[in-house]
Formats: sequence, C-alpha cells, structure tokens
Amino acid sequence: MSTVPLPPLPPTPAPEEGYRPAGRSIADIVDREHRQLLALLDQLSGPDTTPQEGLAVLTAALSRHLSAEEQYLLPAVRAALPTATERVDAEINADAALLSALKGLTDEALSEVAERVRRHVDGVDALVTELRAVASEEELIRLGNRLEIAEEAAPTRPHPGTPATPPWNRIVEPAVGVVDKVLDAVTRRPTYLADLPEPPRDR
Repeated sequence: MSTVPLPPLPPTPAPEEGYRPAGRSIADIVDREHRQLLALLDQLSGPDTTPQEGLAVLTAALSRHLSAEEQYLLPAVRAALPTATERVDAEINADAALLSALKGLTDEALSEVAERVRRHVDGVDALVTELRAVASEEELIRLGNRLEIAEEAAPTRPHPGTPATPPWNRIVEPAVGVVDKVLDAVTRRPTYLADLPEPPRDR
C-alpha cells in the first residue's frame, strides 16, 4: 500500500502493533458532510423552510467544506493518485463555479446550486473511494484531523477568487475566515446546521 504525502504534522510516537490515532477518517467526515448538505438542500426545497436562515447556513457550510477539501483532501488525492490529476483540477474549477453561484444566493438560484452540489458529491466521492484503496487508515485519520481544523478556520462566505491550492490557500483562507466570522457575529448570521430551527413534524 502506498503512502499518502501528509502535510507537516506534530511527531507521533513510534506506532505499536494495532496503533490507531484518535479522530475520524477524512473519508468518513467527507461522506457525512456530503449527506448533510444533500439533506439540507432537500429541506430547503420542501414546503416548510426558513429560506433566509437556511440559505445562509447552506452558504456557510459549503464555503467551509470546499475550503477544507481544497486544503487537504484534493492535494492528498493528487499526490497519492497521479492519474487523477485532471479530475482533481476539474473539481477545483467546479468548486470555483459553485462558490460564484453561492454569492448572493436566492431561492431562484437554489436549483442551480443544488445541481452543482450533487455533481460535486458524485465527483469527490469517487476520488475518496480511490484514495481509500491506497491510503492507510492512520493516514486517513490524520488527514481527517487536519480537515476538521481547517474547516473551523475556513471562510463562511464564498470567495472564488482566493487561491485554491497549497500552500497559499492554507495561508489565505484562515485569514479570510477571521473577517467572515467577525461579520457573522456582528450581523448574527447563522452558519451551522444547529442554528436552524427544527422543521415542523407531521402530526
């Protein structure tokens, strides 16, 4: 099994037999987030929605998700799977188009965004499946840890013009994220799924 080139990480003790680092696999994290994004899109397309709050959360969730994937997942795929380089480039270009579509998102533009998100999920899921075949579980978990850290510092608004590949995106994105979070706090803008009211239940 080949080794996935990882970003610089703190040193770890010499692994013992059966050693498994703490955390979740990047594959499991991305799969869970993809399912959450698709579920949110279904909710926003239904009759019982909170459009403004829902659109704000969708925009923030996608902005964080795409930023973190471009910082850690896609570079790992590019390094581990040289034959997937063109597909990685295509995903980065598609991400930029999706971020552009998110700017000033309205109900009228939601169907276009939903279609772009579904294509994103299909394309990235296929790359993750191939990454799983060549990366160790330890590598996937360590990448997952970096992805989660990157998401917490990532922008919550679309910035399609920022760098999309390392090392510059790992420098610029957290700086842009700080500004976004200040604006979120000032405007009391919801940015997480937990910020949304629960949809009414059928009686």
